[in-house]
Amino acid sequence: MQATAYTYDPDSRSGQVLLDDGTPVPFDAPAFDAGGLRLLRPGQRVRIETEGEGAARRITLVTLQTF
Repeated sequence: MQATAYTYDPDSRSGQVLLDDGTPVPFDAPAFDAGGLRLLRPGQRVRIETEGEGAARRITLVTLQTF
């Protein structure tokens, strides 16, 4: 799934992405670390993997979108 980086805190390695419908979804440090990234800037296009549905949905991986 694709999203856009919305917020990112380098100290906690957590933040939020915006889905294409504008829904913000938070991610935590383990999801960020799983993608192997060192930094994330708001506005970057990212690829995410999630698990769960609805309010229980959580991001398990954040990495840069490559073409």
